[in-house]
Amino acid sequence: MRFIDSPETDIYFHLAAEEYLLKQGAEDVFMLWQDTASVVVGKHQRVQAEVNLEFVKERQIPVARRFSGGGAVYHDSGNINLTFIETTKSARFEKYLQGTKDFLASVGISAHSDERMGIYIDGLKVSGSAQCIHKNRAMYHCTLLYDTDLQTLTSSLEASPVQPFTGYAVPSVRSEVTNISRHLTAPFSVQEFRERAFLFFASGQPKDSFSDEERQAILRLRDEKYLSEGWIYTK
Repeated sequence: MRFIDSPETDIYFHLAAEEYLLKQGAEDVFMLWQDTASVVVGKHQRVQAEVNLEFVKERQIPVARRFSGGGAVYHDSGNINLTFIETTKSARFEKYLQGTKDFLASVGISAHSDERMGIYIDGLKVSGSAQCIHKNRAMYHCTLLYDTDLQTLTSSLEASPVQPFTGYAVPSVRSEVTNISRHLTAPFSVQEFRERAFLFFASGQPKDSFSDEERQAILRLRDEKYLSEGWIYTK
């Protein structure tokens, strides 16, 4: 299994990396990553119904679309993201959900999940997840709000009412959110939280990185697909 601790901070790169690793890779993968401020909608969502476009344009917050389903999320440097990819005949997404809760327990957080595989502390959401399958490969990825700017998160995802839409689009299920750091008796830095997450899931295995060939392929996918307005605003 590969354990990748990505040094990148670009949402478009990471979405392209996930698709590349899922579709072109053969090994099981755990990837830990962070982005600068960005909004990501699910594959089957309509940007205009999920994102406050005036607000994000004013704040120069990029909007991206991932290739998995689920709802819209906000990323920034106070949030870390976990991606699990495996070759399997039967996807077991619950094991990654449980693993994430086990990690939180390891830093002193008692969390629970719901039927949509969100993770909550005292009824407040700290993690959203999405899943997808490609042939015999399955991917589960999730966010972990540690020290995110929650006001910007809320404002970015407060879409204005839009014209009626006759096509198919999946609406987000809104939840009140909180930061994990607020629930620790002795909070530590985002960087330490990231390091603890990597150590927990890698279990002592060394960090891996993208080869030059992989990086070039990912950057092509990023530029040709994920940066394309035709992909981002497809609905």
